[in-house]
Amino acid sequence: MSELTFEQAVVELEEIIKKLEAGKMPLEDAVKAFERGSELKKICEEKLKNAQLKIEMLSEDKE
Repeated sequence: MSELTFEQAVVELEEIIKKLEAGKMPLEDAVKAFERGSELKKICEEKLKNAQLKIEMLSEDKE
């Protein structure tokens, strides 16, 4: 799952949010979708954190 790009994870997460907001999913499917959304959120946060660290390292090298 961590092989997803940031963009892919965001698109999938947005799709899950739309489905959950529509409120037409059976409860069990909604719970599974929520769990998947939580995993995708973690992936996005980790990728953003890594990008921020790289940017900070590159900025420090230039100084």
